[in-house]
Parts: sequence; structure tokens; C-alpha cells
Amino acid sequence: MNKRENLDYKNHDDRDPNPWLAMYLDNSIPINDRTKLSLMRDNSSKAKKYLLPLIFVWSKIQMFFIHIFKFFFPRLINSSKILHRILAWGLRVFVSPDANLLIFRHFHVGSEIMEFIAKNIENIEIQTIPIKPRNFEDIKDDVFLKHDLNLYNFVIKLNGQLQEKKITIVGKKNLDLSMITEDQFDHIEFPNKWTNILDLRSAIELFTPFYQLFLTSNDFVRASNSLQLDETIGIYTSQILNAPAHLGLVNNKHPMVPETTYSSAYRLVLHGLAAETLHCILVNLKLQNNVDGIITPKH
Repeated sequence: MNKRENLDYKNHDDRDPNPWLAMYLDNSIPINDRTKLSLMRDNSSKAKKYLLPLIFVWSKIQMFFIHIFKFFFPRLINSSKILHRILAWGLRVFVSPDANLLIFRHFHVGSEIMEFIAKNIENIEIQTIPIKPRNFEDIKDDVFLKHDLNLYNFVIKLNGQLQEKKITIVGKKNLDLSMITEDQFDHIEFPNKWTNILDLRSAIELFTPFYQLFLTSNDFVRASNSLQLDETIGIYTSQILNAPAHLGLVNNKHPMVPETTYSSAYRLVLHGLAAETLHCILVNLKLQNNVDGIITPKH
């Protein structure tokens, strides 16, 4: 079966147009083709249509009671190791190949964006810690928690150096894009058994209560609030490139005014989309200028 299934213009019906075919064919938003295909197929899945509404209600009820439980017993249940074993098992057994691709790819994309920022600001030296899981065993190494910690530590260290040196963000004359890869993710094969049916949003909604239960309140709230740092990362990149237009693609904004944790699942999907679009902008910039990754931006 063609991997694009119904996302083919030849299958278009004027009387019943497929909205996801329209989104797949539209190129107004820059995004990796493999990612876009997986996201559109994920959106059109039966799980998204029939299971998500039920999982959504169940998730919010569980989060409400866990919130009360954590108020009275904040550290009675606290184990990132157990959480990540549950996440690794759940991803392997229940999540669809398309949703797994989007989840795994996000860590790779996020690591490359952070490294790009770290290496392209004048007079700043920051060592990043790439997180690039390649199998479900790698997930067990506290990958989700480390992803959030890395982001906040990066923002703190970067701005600490900016304040100490009394400078602002200025992109280097010759930008280094060597860390940005045009990765189609063909190197990871995800399970595709009869149990692997959950779409991305359903999986996140289902796993969020476990995230809330097994992490401390600080870790859980910080993870939720980190999603609004999309705006911060977008601003850093626009200052380096001297090109603010792509900030219009950021939807998770205003990190100083945090959203409720009950909306974190939906915002996490937006977070993934923001990372993918920014990464694609950097990929295109690299391909248009120099395949070796060193370019001189046009100011």
C-alpha cells in the first residue's frame, strides 16, 4: 500500500474534499515532508476521531484527582525511572508508527535547534547536551524530563552570560549550520502491530496523568510551562538570523504568563509543530547556501 494512502491528489473528490489532503499539499508552512505526512495521517486516524474524545475526558478527570492527591502527599509517589519505563512500554505497545515518529523526531530536532543557537551567538560559549533517542530503551534514560531541564538550563546559562558580559544576542558573521540535518528518520523502525493504534494527541492525553503522578509538582509544572518557551527560542533564532518573520509560526507564547497544566497536551502538539517549522527553516537555509553548513547571512 502506498504510504501516502488517501493523501494523494488523485483521490480528491470535489464533493467530499479531504481536509488533511489540503493541509498536506499546502506548502505555506515550512515542514519536513516525512513529518508532515505522518502528522496528516495521524490527524485522519480512527483513533483521533473515536478514541481521543473519550481519552480527553478520562485524562482531565484523572489529572483533577491527582492534583488533589499531590496537594496532600506531594512526595509519596515520585519516580522518574518508573515513569519513563511506563512511557517506553506505552510507546512501544500502543502508539502508532506515525505518532512514534513525531515523538522521537522531536528530541532530535530540539537538540539541533538548541545547538544552533549555542554556536551562533557572538561571544557566547555554551555546551549543549543533545538528546537523540534511537530506540525505546533510550527513552528509559529520563529522556522527557531531561528535555525540559535542558531547555530551562540553556535559557538560564545563556542569559547569565549575556548579563555578565553586558551584551545582547548578535548572530556570528559566518553562521554554523553543520549540526542541522535533513533527517527523514529512515533509521528508526517503529512497531506496527494491531495494538499500535493511538494517535499523537491521544497518546499524550493518556500519558499526561502518569507524568503528573510520578513527577514532583515542580517538575510537572515546569514541563508544562516550558512549552511557552517556544516564543523565547523563536526570538533567539530571529535575532541570530536577523529575520523575525518566522515568529508568526509560533503559537505557544508569553512564558511569563503560564497556561494551566490542563491544556498541556494540546500545547505539546503545538510545541512539536513549532520546533519542526523552525528546524525546516534552518534546513532550507543550509541547503540554499552551502552544503557544508557554514554560511554568511544576508543582513
